Amino acid sequence: MRKLLFFLFLLTANPWCLAQVHLSGPSPADSLEKILIQPGPDSLRARASFALSDYWTAKDTLKAMKFLREGAPYIKKHPYLQALYYFYEGRLLNKSNPDKSQQNYMLTDSLLQHIKTQESYFFRAQAWYEYGRIQQRKDDYKAFADIILNRSIPLAEQSGNQVLVGKNYLALAIVFKNASQFDKAETYCLKTIDILKPLTPPAKELIDAYHTIAENYSLSGQNVKAKAALDSMYPLLKAYPDSEYYLDYYAAEGMYFTIEGKFNDALASLDKGVALAQKLGLKYEEQRLLLQKFYAYYNAKNFVSAKDVLTYLMKQEQMMSLSSNRLQLYYGMAVTYEGLKQWAPAFEWMKRYSEFSDSVAQSQLKNDVHALEIKFRDAEKEKEITALKAQRMEQSLAASNGRLVNWLLGCASLFLLIILVFALILYRSKKKLMIQKELSYQQHLHEIEQQQQLQFSQAVLQGEEQERRRLARDLHDGLGGMLAGAKINLSAQIEDTFSPNQRQELTKITAQLDHSVTELRRIAHNMMPVNLLKFGLTTALKDLCESLMTDSTQIDFQALGIQDSLKEEVQLHIYRIVQELLSNAIRHAAASHIILQCSQDEDLFFITQEDNGKGFDPTVNGPASGIGLSNIKNRVGFLKGKIDIDSAPDQGTTINIELHVN
Repeated sequence: MRKLLFFLFLLTANPWCLAQVHLSGPSPADSLEKILIQPGPDSLRARASFALSDYWTAKDTLKAMKFLREGAPYIKKHPYLQALYYFYEGRLLNKSNPDKSQQNYMLTDSLLQHIKTQESYFFRAQAWYEYGRIQQRKDDYKAFADIILNRSIPLAEQSGNQVLVGKNYLALAIVFKNASQFDKAETYCLKTIDILKPLTPPAKELIDAYHTIAENYSLSGQNVKAKAALDSMYPLLKAYPDSEYYLDYYAAEGMYFTIEGKFNDALASLDKGVALAQKLGLKYEEQRLLLQKFYAYYNAKNFVSAKDVLTYLMKQEQMMSLSSNRLQLYYGMAVTYEGLKQWAPAFEWMKRYSEFSDSVAQSQLKNDVHALEIKFRDAEKEKEITALKAQRMEQSLAASNGRLVNWLLGCASLFLLIILVFALILYRSKKKLMIQKELSYQQHLHEIEQQQQLQFSQAVLQGEEQERRRLARDLHDGLGGMLAGAKINLSAQIEDTFSPNQRQELTKITAQLDHSVTELRRIAHNMMPVNLLKFGLTTALKDLCESLMTDSTQIDFQALGIQDSLKEEVQLHIYRIVQELLSNAIRHAAASHIILQCSQDEDLFFITQEDNGKGFDPTVNGPASGIGLSNIKNRVGFLKGKIDIDSAPDQGTTINIELHVN
């Protein structure tokens, strides 16, 4: 039950991430409107109009548009104010017209690039942040994280606004939390708290930080720390009675109580949140809290109430608009009906979940293909440019040689004897030059051949990994879902069977199906190791060694200084190299004891493997020329590394590999 609870909670993360929150408190609208009715400079009146527009954006879009248009006449002679106009218009169109909103944010950044003031950096950082949030709502979390890291944070730091800096780090923490990278999420949450906590009065974003780290601790199995974070968050809420921040508190508190198994306390907290969300008119927040009530009901084995909550949520447009929400609702229905022992609807919902999961994966595949196509076109254009440069160089060289020959022929009529001497010298020089050109040409051809071979190997490896991903996903989500559905149907048949012999046979078949599902998951994990994507290279290598150890095969694994910052593609290549090395040592060398050491020194990564197997002669055809070692050499070549093999028959094998991972 705890495993299912953890899976479901991973899907509860709010995808909107740090949406703009409007708290209760004194309204600034009155003082701003007084500025508009009094005489004053154009810049002041424009800024007041824009601020009023931003104030009304989340409350009344018609009023917001009215004030924005009133500020427009004051900006014609002020490029800086024009940039602010585009920014506030982008905020106003954020949800109704996201494409136009993104264009406005880019115009804001472009107009402010040449203005080196802290306020300019502040608005540029905000523009990039809002641009990234639109990408996030399109489920492109990778683009959002890239924008925050490389665009928004550097500008926010230049602005000197610590609240904005903390807000950006918190956005990163939420992205990593939603991706189940809880260690990184904790790091960025703590950094946010360190930035915001010293500020007086406390920044409102500090409340978000405590809420986020509380959920992160609960999801990562550190519920004691989650309670401490909630205790730190609660006093800050008193300054904002009945604000939207209480919704996050109730959600995090409900999660804490559910994981603790205190389901009545969890439902009480979540009911408070639902009531407040209804009072504030926040439909999506109300539905998100109701979804957490489902988790509490389900884990309390109150399957009837759990089903009622899911049935209601499936009728809500806001909840069903996101593919991630639909996936968890379908899966929740399947397991709820399974808990009710209603096997037919359980099978149907599991089938819907599996089919929809496949469609989401197919959409991602199309995006990957589109990205590859763009890279291919860029490569073709680069080849054309290189060819044109070579042609121009050849024409220039031919023209230069022609002029030299004409000059020599003109002088020959006057200085025949001298020309003969010079001709001999020139002939020898040309001969040497041609030899040098030929050598240079051959070397260039060799380099091109090596580069093409490297590109071909890279393409093959990328294609192989993509096919592994696709097959692993198809096996796990497609065939795995079908086998799970078959098991559910078969379990229903066992309940209706009266013959002991038939029941025994059906139970035996069910056990075989369980074994098949386990074997299927093992194959899918081997094709695309989930631990590598979730927990990093060190954990994945350790799990690989443990999975290959048997009573007759002992593997000693050591990891020294491996950094978590390695690119995912590099980690995958290293994982495949080690996987092939261990496979060769076990299958071909029949080794009973293997020592594997992986270490990193800045941009260099070292792999050393020793075994007591059969060994071989690397100078003759044999294991050294096999497909497995060829794949290893291709990956080593891709990472611009080198490999050294020390082996002899009946004396074991030692392999040292050095890789460049920068």
